[in-house]
Amino acid sequence: MTYYVTTPIYYVNDAPHLGHAYTTLAADVLARWHRRRGEDVWFLTGTDEHGQKILRTAQANCVGPKEWADRLVHESWQPLWEHLEIANDDFIRTTQRRHTDRVREFVQDLHDRGEIYQDSYEGPYCVDCEEFKLPGELLDGEGEYAGQKLCPIHKKPVELLKEENYFFRLSAYTDRLLAHYEANPGFIQPESARNEVVNFVRQGLQDLSVSRSTFDWGVKVPWDEQHVIYVWIDALLNYATAVGYNENPEKFGSTFPADVHLVGKDILRFHAVIWPAMLLANGLPLPGRIAANGWLLVGGEKMSKSNLTGIKPQDLTAHFGVDAYRWYFLRAIAFGQDGSFSWEDFSARYTSELANDYGNLASRVTAMVGGYFDGELPAATADGEAERAVREGLARAVAEADRLIGEELDFQGGILAVFDFVKQVNGYLTEQQPWKVAKDPSEEAAARLATILYTAAESLRAVAVLLDPVMPETSGKLWESLGAEASLGALADQRIQDAAEWGRLPAGATVTKGAVLFPRLS
Repeated sequence: MTYYVTTPIYYVNDAPHLGHAYTTLAADVLARWHRRRGEDVWFLTGTDEHGQKILRTAQANCVGPKEWADRLVHESWQPLWEHLEIANDDFIRTTQRRHTDRVREFVQDLHDRGEIYQDSYEGPYCVDCEEFKLPGELLDGEGEYAGQKLCPIHKKPVELLKEENYFFRLSAYTDRLLAHYEANPGFIQPESARNEVVNFVRQGLQDLSVSRSTFDWGVKVPWDEQHVIYVWIDALLNYATAVGYNENPEKFGSTFPADVHLVGKDILRFHAVIWPAMLLANGLPLPGRIAANGWLLVGGEKMSKSNLTGIKPQDLTAHFGVDAYRWYFLRAIAFGQDGSFSWEDFSARYTSELANDYGNLASRVTAMVGGYFDGELPAATADGEAERAVREGLARAVAEADRLIGEELDFQGGILAVFDFVKQVNGYLTEQQPWKVAKDPSEEAAARLATILYTAAESLRAVAVLLDPVMPETSGKLWESLGAEASLGALADQRIQDAAEWGRLPAGATVTKGAVLFPRLS
């Protein structure tokens, strides 16, 4: 079976910001990690291009909605993912026929099963969320919005809508959803998110309006083309249509459902309530888990275009580099919790952990092998307790990082486990003082020096493998400088579980002091 991981599909009403990139980076690292386990992986991302919000944005820019979506996808979204080294297997757009045709079939099937009926509805609607809101969720407006009710997420006035729509019998799935949550406590993560969803569902679910008739930018309802399918029903189905629903049974059977849906916490209910109910109604299996990340905060505000806190990822990669960018957000913020970003924090962590701890270790080791052994990695012939401690530390780091990243989605914890090992190796060199040992002309000292430098280089070989899912360019440079490419083959072929196998880097490998991995910040 395929390990299937997804991001949300993102609205193309504007260019991506750090918040979008954060979720996508987490999914990319998870996908790369499982590939490094030797697993068959399918990593999906894409764009959500229907709905009233997209239509209004396009109209405001004096273009059609499809033209607007094409422009944003080709000029902003796909180029950014390429820039950030996002290794997705597929990029789905909800305007593609492979998606729209299957959406119509899925909704028709629900209708034929008696899961959809026609009725009228009136209620407050947030266009930015593309969601009807419950009156109790709304905020009282102040200042320019005094006397109006606001969306609690976007802080904008909601609109009162009254339409004759089609409805999905969501209320009928209250008990089945609660039973699934109870039987599968890891289905929604983190626990705080799970508790929120369980409490929401326990209050009783209302049937869901699954069509709109006041605009026509969307997938037509197959039995009544005066209506378009509600954008969230359309969007959620991308997880099925992208892997062959009703089109490629072999691909669908080996891939669906997703092992992990990574989502922002503001769209958790759609994924943890509506999506599984849709699947239950159509007799399809439910995903393994829904993992909600927190918000990125700047000055205490959720990062978004509307709050004027949007920052382009390219602003940071131009200064820190792509790999440091990929590392920072997963290392600095615990996945599942809100986290604050600041330029100062990024700079401090870059200098302390990347440049001083990791980069300096690589520079010192490769320079000493070059200086003392003419760049030829020596054999370790004088092992002792110190070397045994390093080997045990590596075994712990590999096991811990694999468990935390691969199973628990604790990217921060997994990265810290690797960097704890980096610090251990730095401490090992400080204690063993190879620069002093080199001054002793005895054969015993020569054997000791060779053992110290082999131990450090072999440790870096393992670190390159472990950090490759997070910092692929840096790991590739280190791999090459250690001579591993020639002696062990491509880094892409190395498995996580083999990283702790001591002695893989052979004596005699040609070690070169390459470019500084993490240059000083200007």
